[in-house]
Amino acid sequence: MTVDVRDEIIELLPRLRRFACALTGSLDEADDIVQAACEKALTRLHQYTPGTRCDQWMFQIVRTVWIDKLRYSRRRDGINRKEETESIGFDARIHQQTEARMELAIVRRELARLPEEQRVVVVLVTVDGRSYQEAAEMLDIPIGTVMSRLSRARRRLAEALEGEIRNTDQAVQRLGALK
Repeated sequence: MTVDVRDEIIELLPRLRRFACALTGSLDEADDIVQAACEKALTRLHQYTPGTRCDQWMFQIVRTVWIDKLRYSRRRDGINRKEETESIGFDARIHQQTEARMELAIVRRELARLPEEQRVVVVLVTVDGRSYQEAAEMLDIPIGTVMSRLSRARRRLAEALEGEIRNTDQAVQRLGALK
């Protein structure tokens, strides 16, 4: 029985890593969280109920480890977010890639600013490809709650992206007027 669960955990590693990366915004932090979650799961295999979904159990452990890490780091250091800087090229292709990276950075930043309950739903449904029903079961909440949290989160992300694009366009226009 425990060998089968261990095999399932190994098969889940890429999905757990994607989930943790979406939560943290950092591959290094995601790896640390997945490692800690796997250690926690392996030391508590006796708590796993055979016949239940191992993926739900593991995703919950990853989420719990992430929350614990957030609480610890907020107490110790406060909230620190590192900002990524991208070089701007003149080639049209490089320009498009830069815009896409900037939009992705905005989405990541805004995703990190979402309330935790909205961020987790976005990650499960949008990043990990879970159905609303699966997300509801994993979080032990009604499907309607998943839908409303996802709707509010998507609206907030879209508004933030539109606002940033508008601000960037205005800044570019001001720079053009200075020439």
